[in-house]
Amino acid sequence: MQKAADEEARKAAEAAAREAEAARAAEEERQAEERRLAEEARAVDEARRAEEREEAEAAARAAAERQAAEERDAEEQARKDAAAKAARDAEARAAREAAQDEAPEPSAPEPLRTTMTPVAPDLVEEDAGEPAAKPGLLGRLMGRAAPKTVVRRVLDDDMLEQLEELLITADMGVDTALRVTANMAEGRFGKKLSVAEIKQLMADEIARIMEPVARPLPLYPKTPQVVLVVGVNGSGKTTTIGKLASQFRAAGKKVVIAAGDTFRAAAVEQLQVWGERAGVPVLTAAQGSDPASLVFDAMGQAQADGADLLLIDTAGRLQNRGDLMEELAKIVRVIRKKDETAPHNTLLVLDATTGQNAINQVKVFQEISDVSGLVMTKLDGTAKGGVLVALADKFGLPIHAIGVGEQIDDLSPFDPQEFADALVGYER
Repeated sequence: MQKAADEEARKAAEAAAREAEAARAAEEERQAEERRLAEEARAVDEARRAEEREEAEAAARAAAERQAAEERDAEEQARKDAAAKAARDAEARAAREAAQDEAPEPSAPEPLRTTMTPVAPDLVEEDAGEPAAKPGLLGRLMGRAAPKTVVRRVLDDDMLEQLEELLITADMGVDTALRVTANMAEGRFGKKLSVAEIKQLMADEIARIMEPVARPLPLYPKTPQVVLVVGVNGSGKTTTIGKLASQFRAAGKKVVIAAGDTFRAAAVEQLQVWGERAGVPVLTAAQGSDPASLVFDAMGQAQADGADLLLIDTAGRLQNRGDLMEELAKIVRVIRKKDETAPHNTLLVLDATTGQNAINQVKVFQEISDVSGLVMTKLDGTAKGGVLVALADKFGLPIHAIGVGEQIDDLSPFDPQEFADALVGYER
């Protein structure tokens, strides 16, 4: 009897254990299902947040681009308004002088022009039969005329204000324009000067600002010397690299180019064309590949080849695009992993036609890539180039060269006196 009872108890215990196991299994299955559903919900939520982030970033980029375009339009309109105002003021002053001048001098004064490339006024010819002197290279490229004149004006407040307006419309900026005119007035205020003397004073003051920054690209004994070239879209980086490569090769240096612009379509092909013109090899990677990886490999290849210089092209990027600027910062970090002293030079290529926007570009690129020198391009067109004076005054960065054309030899060493003379239209 006891044995039967024990057996019944054992069976009951086993049944209870099976039920408990089934309950545990059911609970585990329920928990697993809850975890699966939670994971799916998290994945959906993350996908939604990622999509929202992408949309927000796209909206921010579009807004930044619109703002940059609006700023450029506003700057251009401000320059036009300043030029128009200066022209109206000059005409009014000329009319007042003509009405008040009872005993005119042998050569009647002509008001300074405000639509200027060069920035200083054209002058009245002393002898219509005398041929005009030939302008220098920058004067020809920047549209300078050089007639000889005899015009005299009093260097008073009106004249200084007019000169300031001229310099501002030439993209020199308010602070630099005030500095130039203030220096011109020292010891000469109230004196009657010929326009040629005014031009010379202005050119000399501008050259004095530019002189400390006019330095060629330094060459170092350590090889390969890594030269990183940066700048916004369309500034002329690729053509500048081709011209530099040609000049260094002509000087007996072994040069290698790394086509680090893997983003823009046909950028590699364009650089290869310049490499062929210069007789310099170009290291490339597939479009869309990581530019930092290419740069790392290029440094190793340049070292193995015994190259003297490695010129690195980078993708053009707007200074208000944080993601692209971070990519540039990554390239710099990768370069320093290979050589902690590199890049030995970081050249910022600036487009002269961007005007005062060049100042913002220098600020941002200097923070990201530690800019060591500047190259100004497109001075062969309608650009006045006065922003280069503002850059020298504000940042003091070396200006190595200026681009004056599209040919391979159209990259000239920066000459401050020649530049200043061309800017104001003064013939020495």
